[in-house]
Amino acid sequence: MYVILLYIIMKGCVHMPALQKRSDLINLEQYENLPEDSQIEVFDGIIYNMASPSEDHQTISMELSTSINNYIRSKKGSGKIFHAPFDVILSNDPLTVVQPDIMVVCDKDKLDGKRCNGAPDFIIEIVSPENPVDDYIRKLYYYQNAGVKEYWIVDPRRKTVTVNYFEKNLLNIQYSFDSIIKVNIYEDLYIDFSEISSRLSD
Repeated sequence: MYVILLYIIMKGCVHMPALQKRSDLINLEQYENLPEDSQIEVFDGIIYNMASPSEDHQTISMELSTSINNYIRSKKGSGKIFHAPFDVILSNDPLTVVQPDIMVVCDKDKLDGKRCNGAPDFIIEIVSPENPVDDYIRKLYYYQNAGVKEYWIVDPRRKTVTVNYFEKNLLNIQYSFDSIIKVNIYEDLYIDFSEISSRLSD
């Protein structure tokens, strides 16, 4: 029921901006000509501003990136980890460009030196208190439909991690910050959030 409700809300949220004229939608050339310090993402040709990261946001991002990168190295895996800002083009027409907080790309053919072209395998977004709907609803919708295998929503304010493993249709499984959580795309990678939580400002 919860997933259905999110889908209904998201359908309205996604298609309302599409009432704009086609000529008002941004394309890839226009996006690439924006100032380099622009903090934006694009969904179906519509520009959305991104919030600046907080101290806890940066701490969580660093801890997760380090854990995942160390695992990939220890396994001599082919995946590569990236953190924002790094562009991911989910769609060219209409343009959808995101900059996930953390992502893992296993198919190196998707990387062209500037960006990832297509869905990463694993994405983590750290919720901004200014705009939680963006991660919980909008990005859930786009990531699932683009072919992302696994999507985590880390919420520092609520101290929760919501795991969505689309390949097994495991959606909206919520854990607290004292949990040890398995990364489903890997056989034996577990993240201990109690260790991460102990490093946060509050």
